[in-house]
Amino acid sequence: MGAMDLEDLKQLSILRSQIDSQTVEENMDENFEAVMPEDELVDILSIMRASKLHEIPVIDGGKFLGMVSYGNVMKRKNISLETKAKTLMTSVPTIELATPLTEVAEHMMSSNARQLPVVKGNRVIGIISRADLVKWVASIRQLKEIKVWEIMSNVVDAVYPGDKLEDAMEIMRRLDIRTIPVLDENDGVFGIIGMREVIDYNYREKNRQTVGELTGVKTPVELKVESLCVENPMTIGWEDDLGKAANLMADNDISTLPVVEEGRLVGIITRYDIIELMAACRERDVVFVQITGLEDEDRYFMPALDKEIGNELTKIAKIYQPQTFVMHVAKYNSEGSSAKFSIAGRLTAGGKLFSAKAVDWDLVRTTEELMKKLMGMVNDTKEQRIDHRKRTR
Repeated sequence: MGAMDLEDLKQLSILRSQIDSQTVEENMDENFEAVMPEDELVDILSIMRASKLHEIPVIDGGKFLGMVSYGNVMKRKNISLETKAKTLMTSVPTIELATPLTEVAEHMMSSNARQLPVVKGNRVIGIISRADLVKWVASIRQLKEIKVWEIMSNVVDAVYPGDKLEDAMEIMRRLDIRTIPVLDENDGVFGIIGMREVIDYNYREKNRQTVGELTGVKTPVELKVESLCVENPMTIGWEDDLGKAANLMADNDISTLPVVEEGRLVGIITRYDIIELMAACRERDVVFVQITGLEDEDRYFMPALDKEIGNELTKIAKIYQPQTFVMHVAKYNSEGSSAKFSIAGRLTAGGKLFSAKAVDWDLVRTTEELMKKLMGMVNDTKEQRIDHRKRTR
């Protein structure tokens, strides 16, 4: 069964039941790393580095206070290594033992968190992560047989070995992502560069005053991407199935797999993509819609954006029932003071994932273009399905 077959509500219900038959208690980790609110960044980074963590919870007296992540650190400028956890942490949802795993997956989507605290009363009793959820996906037939190309992100920003590290970091900040592929001259996969490599390099003992040499605007030495990227990363073919991808991620403790066809990069599949598919199976009355990256000065466009998104989702619903829609807005100045918008959108409808990107000078027009691209993809999938049925009669 492929993802395009999941629009059958009965099949979605069966898949939801299979996912939610697993419990939080069965999947959470009771032995986890944590820091105190007064702990300094230098010590926090040391623990995260040693444990290969992207995020770490801040706990005081058994009570969860917040989460410190590489993403938080990267967004700050010239942070002192003496900065306390309490000033770096951000709020994420908490999970209870009775929370269905499809809902856990949705919370991970909405907060972009790699792990969430499990609480009982006021005390943290465990941590549940994307890795915990993904590792057993290969045991669910309806999921493991889905092809990689059906849920991968085919809108891929990449860099080259000779590019400046700061350019790669700017892409990660702008798109709110934590890894980016590095390509060779033939668009083959040379390596992977991520926040972990950047911060691991920039980490120093307490005699370093800041981590701003790389997280700040100015870089004393213009490092090249090739100096920090992980070369020859594990890849997967676009015709491989999701079960293989999940097993590779679980067995090698990796979150990102470049997808290749005939030696060329054609997409990226991550743990987030699998979590997104699981969240799409959650029973809900309305479509889960999330817009990220929108700056405060542009929020007055929200009514127009909501209208544009709502109109197209209504049209899409006549073909496949939408489950989730996530849109990330990146804004940058490419000519003088005029701002340009780059919007990436991901839609799950009928259990299939569609992704597209649009770029324009006008935010509403860019959103309109994005939604029309997604609508076109849904229509194309419908036509392919009809054609397939005709050929198999």
